Amino acid sequence: MKVQLESIDQDSKSPFRLLHNPNLSALFYWHFHPEYELVYIEGANATRHVGNHISNFEQSDLVFIGSNIPHLNFDYGVKTAYKKDVLHIKPSFKNNVLHETPAFLKIVQLFEKSQYGLAFFGETKKIVGKRLMQLHALPPFDRYIEILAILKLLAESDDYELLHEQPFINTYNTKEQQRIRQLYAFIDEHYTRKINLDEVASLCNLSKPAFCRYFKKNTGNTFVGFLNEYRISQAKRLLLMGMNVSETCYACGFDSLSYFNRTFKSITDENPSTFKKKQSFL
Repeated sequence: MKVQLESIDQDSKSPFRLLHNPNLSALFYWHFHPEYELVYIEGANATRHVGNHISNFEQSDLVFIGSNIPHLNFDYGVKTAYKKDVLHIKPSFKNNVLHETPAFLKIVQLFEKSQYGLAFFGETKKIVGKRLMQLHALPPFDRYIEILAILKLLAESDDYELLHEQPFINTYNTKEQQRIRQLYAFIDEHYTRKINLDEVASLCNLSKPAFCRYFKKNTGNTFVGFLNEYRISQAKRLLLMGMNVSETCYACGFDSLSYFNRTFKSITDENPSTFKKKQSFL
């Protein structure tokens, strides 16, 4: 399971890289890169994990992710047929093109807001998603103009939510980046069983108190809090797939149904049975 810093080929003169239908569903790809990322996925129910934000999306998702914000591939664990397009935009495009042109002020502001993580919905998601899926078929000049048009549409839209209350700042040094990636990969592989603090502290070669301070400082959450959020995000997926509440509880690493119910409600503001019933009517 390889997780890495990803970057556009710096020898390329294009400010963009478009990935049409990349399939990483079998890979837990927790990564970050200097490039801004606009991603659209259709035909999937999966986890949206951007920075410290974890939630589920259903059927489709459109997210604009700022520079160096760690995120999980949006198709991770998807078993159904789906479509996905990912547009990477070099920081130099914002700094050398957009900043130098007053007419692009709103688009510059869009890029600045992307450091919060932006999830789009409604008509904006529908329209932009369709246009993103058609980008790969355009010749280079037309693609460039269409990307500007898409960014203008996003910049003028009110159909979005911020994924963080403050701009996300990636403060990890190289050693910390590798350690956090290792931890996230470990959680993904072992969340279905009991994980104790001694085990993960040992993984990082830290004492338990030092690990707790380290994790809180670098993620803004306690390890137990983060693990519970990850487990609940997986629980939502299993409930949507038809698994009952009791089966979901134990499949996600909880050893107490009452604790699972309390945790689910504290994170989602509803209990799992209510969530399951509500989704069945959508």
